[in-house]
Amino acid sequence: MKLKVWWLIIFSILSFVIFIRKVAGAGTIQTPATKLAAFIVLVVFFIVIILIQLVLLLFVKHRK
Repeated sequence: MKLKVWWLIIFSILSFVIFIRKVAGAGTIQTPATKLAAFIVLVVFFIVIILIQLVLLLFVKHRK
């Protein structure tokens, strides 16, 4: 599977935003624990997307 560069750019930008913000969108102050939790959610989201792409890639290769 070829990982496109823009996926890495999006992931990097979102990670950077998570770790530099001091206040979340809901107005809560971001502690290191909440930043880590937000980062873990981001990582899980990207893992799910990669798994979906892998499954679709397997089905497309299988049909050829």
